Amino acid sequence: TPAAVGDLTRTSHRNVRAGSRALYRPLSAAVVSDGRRAETASLLAPLSGSVSQQQVALRGFQTSAVSRDIDTAAKFIGAGAATVGVAGSGAGIGTVFGSLIIGYARNPSLKQQLFSYAILGFALSEAMGLFCLMVAFLILFAM
Repeated sequence: TPAAVGDLTRTSHRNVRAGSRALYRPLSAAVVSDGRRAETASLLAPLSGSVSQQQVALRGFQTSAVSRDIDTAAKFIGAGAATVGVAGSGAGIGTVFGSLIIGYARNPSLKQQLFSYAILGFALSEAMGLFCLMVAFLILFAM
């Protein structure tokens, strides 16, 4: 009957929702000390009886190594992508001093003014490279 199918669908949706809530809880919520076991038993219990506390804790242990490996790989990829900016800084510094040499060759009387502009360009380009390096280190060690 359609009513029975609707009840079955609602029940299965409720079980899936309750089970998924229990399974994405962090491992720290699943593994507690003996003194706090009574307090957290209500937190660990899903809304439906389909997933037990042991399954929640077991799932946390099973995926912790995999998720840690994925997090480590993501950190290395992000740090490598942030380090690409250091190469851009090197290219910028080369361009600045190459332009200084060309400008000095065209008009030697502007040597002092061109040199001050070149130092300013060098400082800005180097600052961008250092910011990229800082972000790479933040990704590796602060997250």
